[in-house]
Amino acid sequence: MPEKNTRSYDIVVFGATGFTGRLTAEYLARNAPADCRWALAGRSQEKLESVRNGLADVDPSLADLPLLTADVTDADSLRAVAESTRVVITTVGPYLQYGEPLVAACAAAGTDYVDLTGEPEFVDRMYLDHHETAVASGARIVHCCGFDSIPHDLGVLFTVKQLPPGVPLTIRGVVRSDAAFSGGTFHSALHQFSRARHLQRTAAERKQVEPRPEGRKVRTTAGKPHKDAELGYWLLPLPTIDPTVVKRSAAARDDYGPEFTYSHYAGFKSLPYAGGAAVGITAVMAAAQVPPLRNQLLKRVPQGQGPSEQKRAKSWFTVTFVGEGGGERVTTRVSGGDPGYDETAKMLAESALCLAFDDNPATAGQVTTAAAMGENLLDRLSKSGISFTVV
Repeated sequence: MPEKNTRSYDIVVFGATGFTGRLTAEYLARNAPADCRWALAGRSQEKLESVRNGLADVDPSLADLPLLTADVTDADSLRAVAESTRVVITTVGPYLQYGEPLVAACAAAGTDYVDLTGEPEFVDRMYLDHHETAVASGARIVHCCGFDSIPHDLGVLFTVKQLPPGVPLTIRGVVRSDAAFSGGTFHSALHQFSRARHLQRTAAERKQVEPRPEGRKVRTTAGKPHKDAELGYWLLPLPTIDPTVVKRSAAARDDYGPEFTYSHYAGFKSLPYAGGAAVGITAVMAAAQVPPLRNQLLKRVPQGQGPSEQKRAKSWFTVTFVGEGGGERVTTRVSGGDPGYDETAKMLAESALCLAFDDNPATAGQVTTAAAMGENLLDRLSKSGISFTVV
């Protein structure tokens, strides 16, 4: 197995022919440093060549960008990809269906790995099956490097840095957006909703074996629907992976204080909007339990497609945090453009660049963005146009 510093590439984008994979490759074409050695990987040589032709329009020097054919059903091809590079980016989901072979290959090869999954069962299963292998090889397996869950994970880190050290901290996050969800996110969510028992069982298995922080308390609270008097929004608890990611970061970092509590919500300007969202989420969760209904929903929202560049340019997101500790209170905000595609591609690419080129904390195994890259990634994203501010 080649040492990392002798490998052919710094970064390989796996799934580069998909919608988000192509956007990620385009971001690298515009923003990767000149000495970054990178390649595209996917099942179809013809489609990879089409993506490369588009990248050459951005930067003519990419006309000869290396192309690697690999498939999630071919372990040898995935091993070859993992052993050829220092970092793998993958956009191939739903990850519970297609993700594990690449995680296994990277964990075995000591190759750093980033994805954009928001699937709790997949993340927990990968911890159970591949964390120890990655620890032994030195691989950093970093899930949730898109809108799930970087704005929330790094937004909480940014908020913690504004509060006194060494005191109990309580933070709540409120996300708002006008963007359409991606087809991949919808497919992943439906599959997870249909596997509630499996999800709970896998989470319980992980809880039994995962170490807890010593001498500190870290927790999340679901909260109840209510109106936030300070922010003026109606809040609904969100059934996403984001609070869990934040909790794991808090467990890994002592600077989150001796006691840390986080709650996570969607924010709405009016009660009717909040009520409509609650009814919609409940209906989708119920439909996911009935295979014919689930299949109809999956057909109506196809994967691999996304909104036009013009529509994405009009989209936005904010995540507002209210933090309290040591008698002080602070309000912060993370904001950016289209969360499901453009900003997710940016976050994913910058995460890979951060792992490849920055002086990060010494970590290995399955780690969160705040634990693996922390302030380095926060700085990168700030410079790339995602705003982290004290309100």
